[in-house]
Amino acid sequence: MPEELTAEQAAARLHPADTLGMPLGPGQPPAFLRALGERDDWTDLRVYGALVAVLTELFNRRGVQYRSGFFGPLERALRDSGADIEFAPADFRRFGPLLERQRPRVMTTVATPPDADGWCSLSLHAGGTIGELRRAGADSDRLLIVEVSDAYPRTFGLGEGNRHALHVDEIDVLVHSTDAPLALPGGDVPPTDVDKAIAQHAVGFIPVGATLQTGIGSIPNQIATLLAEGDGGDYGLHSEMFTDGCMHLHRAGKISNARKGQYLGKSVTTFAFGSSELYAWLDDNSDVAFLPVEIVNSPEVIAANHNMVSINGALAVDIQGQVVADTLNGDQFSGIGGAEDFVAGAGLELSDRSLICLPSTFTKDGTLQSRIVPWFGPGAVITTPRHHVDVIITEYGAAELEGKTVAERGEALAAIAHPQFRDELLAAAERAAKGRSPVG
Repeated sequence: MPEELTAEQAAARLHPADTLGMPLGPGQPPAFLRALGERDDWTDLRVYGALVAVLTELFNRRGVQYRSGFFGPLERALRDSGADIEFAPADFRRFGPLLERQRPRVMTTVATPPDADGWCSLSLHAGGTIGELRRAGADSDRLLIVEVSDAYPRTFGLGEGNRHALHVDEIDVLVHSTDAPLALPGGDVPPTDVDKAIAQHAVGFIPVGATLQTGIGSIPNQIATLLAEGDGGDYGLHSEMFTDGCMHLHRAGKISNARKGQYLGKSVTTFAFGSSELYAWLDDNSDVAFLPVEIVNSPEVIAANHNMVSINGALAVDIQGQVVADTLNGDQFSGIGGAEDFVAGAGLELSDRSLICLPSTFTKDGTLQSRIVPWFGPGAVITTPRHHVDVIITEYGAAELEGKTVAERGEALAAIAHPQFRDELLAAAERAAKGRSPVG
């Protein structure tokens, strides 16, 4: 049986020089991380994680280095404040193998309190940490610290092989808390006219019975709204992230998971992040299966779904079809996540589609700028290579790129760019004819 300690007592079990591994976002233990942040005696604590979702002083402490696989608002704030933070480029599927290689002495996660049989549901996060959590718990030289709270929803995996839970006998230290998961704003922010136009173009690519993957944000939420209100249905869900939009589709009776070809009857995800309403809906809801990311994000598994349609965002696209989705002018903004897996997976079957949605412009220092550019400048970091890209959608329409030459891609992308920038895009497309460089 595990030791039952307070968060402060558990935090004292780490050495001033130590290594700590934790899940992404909603799998992070709030009280324990705050207690770690109260210590100021760190000499060399290395923390491996992604998408911080807990307000803690830990990462501002001298002697603490944080290596993140995905930047969110808190990572960006830490970087800008001078904290010792580094970005480790990796897609979500590689988080598990990388963590096994790093082999932190201490592993931690949040979970629900044990049920009558001693199982603690891993709640909102399966991701890439389950294997390393178990390995740490089974190793007498390592430590597994689990924070449990009734405020987290009890969720489920699929079968004995993917139970999505830790047994109390696997845990070294159990911390009881009353903390709730970080709740993101729900549907309170109204969509813009641009969001609505992009969503309207996107739903034209989603047939009845399609299997959907969608991310977070106003555009995916608007797509979900249109699907919920539309005549279609009988959809399936196979999505890295389960959002409020996914919940709304379920509530509208649009999700049957009857045509997916695998995991029939279940919406499949690897983590959930959204509103408190979403978390309450997920509690004891066996319609949703939380599976490890190496299953959910496997391109082969994705491609095996019936009529897979992946919906992702981007920050910029060039006329070759290259996509920048996780950096701004070379600065890390987010991360690779699973977008590339779903873009690639959806490209393995002719009936599948991959939609990358973005507004055509943004404003910088009062000047309108195009997100579709003739070419990327020095320092640009490509998230998705051109040969994986299927459809780019802006408020002006959809550009289908597969099978097109570079010049034809440039022409198609110019047609969905803001009119102010179309001439320079067309000029670059003309230069790119016959495999030449578009650079003037």
